[in-house]
Amino acid sequence: MSDKLKRTSLFDIHEKLGAKIVPFAGFEMPVSYKGIISEHLAVRNNAGLFDVSHMGEVSVTGESALEFIQKITINDASVLINGQAQYSAMCLKNGGIIDDLLVYKRDENNYLLVINASNIDKDFNWMLENKIDGVELTNVSDEYSLLALQGPKSLEILQQLTETNLSKIEYYYFVEGYINGVKAIISRTGYTGELGFELYISSNKFDCESVWNSIMEKGSVYGIEPTGLGARDTLRLEMGYCLYGNDVDETTNPIEAGLGWITKINKNDFNGKSVIVETKMEGPKRKLVAIELLERAIPRHGYEVSKDGKIIGVITSGTMSPSLNKGIAMGYVETQYSKAGTELNVLIRGNESMGIVVKTPFLKK
Repeated sequence: MSDKLKRTSLFDIHEKLGAKIVPFAGFEMPVSYKGIISEHLAVRNNAGLFDVSHMGEVSVTGESALEFIQKITINDASVLINGQAQYSAMCLKNGGIIDDLLVYKRDENNYLLVINASNIDKDFNWMLENKIDGVELTNVSDEYSLLALQGPKSLEILQQLTETNLSKIEYYYFVEGYINGVKAIISRTGYTGELGFELYISSNKFDCESVWNSIMEKGSVYGIEPTGLGARDTLRLEMGYCLYGNDVDETTNPIEAGLGWITKINKNDFNGKSVIVETKMEGPKRKLVAIELLERAIPRHGYEVSKDGKIIGVITSGTMSPSLNKGIAMGYVETQYSKAGTELNVLIRGNESMGIVVKTPFLKK
């Protein structure tokens, strides 16, 4: 396989906008345009438009589609109705998380799985290994582009470009319609904690640019900003959302990651079930917690966490929160120190910075 980085259909637009482009998950992606803080606050107060076309999509069809999804994911997809989406995860037999994903039920025996960009090949090969009769699996990642319009003004902006009544779409539901004349899956989902929509459209360059430009044009009076992956990371961290590769990976059990709420242990056998059930019964040795710093400092991935001079854990994601103007982080600590209100320290360049375990989200809406 070539090491050459891929580009999304909107690459030329990002260059014209002067985006800072970085390699990310095999793509050349915009990390920021004007600046992470400005873009972050635009999403919190008005609206931001993201190109997240690097994400992967897998079509699952056939009479055994649901049975297959039930086998490979930990949530219960049998409760989904047509036009509904679900957050889930796929696990190895040892309970480690292969990926977290969204499951979209488009119709009976017709699902779309949305997976992380860095895991596309790994995930698809793993799905093929777990394939059962009566299932057709197709990696359609290159066929889709994905735009995310997020922020309190997102509905007003997007409604001007579609006949679909967007206010009728509930959280984690979707419809198939048109945006500026371009066919789209219009999904009431996002990774920011704000009102927002994710738009799955054809990766045809003309269509992508048309949708992007029309949203930016309609959004100009609402203070919309093009938004890069940098702000996407700070926005999701303020909400306490996990990032694959940082907060969860193949060494992480869903119970320690606080994903018990999507782990339906009462459904029939699924990959990793026995280990996950055992972890739930015995209690995990470590837990993913949210930490707020009590003094001005920036916690980063990989920094150690201590209590009374003893190392008790590690930071998996950290930043200076643009909304709260304080250091926030997520990380794993020994379970006995995981309760909200527990004081601990984050080791930053040899110094102990005081912090406290809090409940997510950091940003209370």
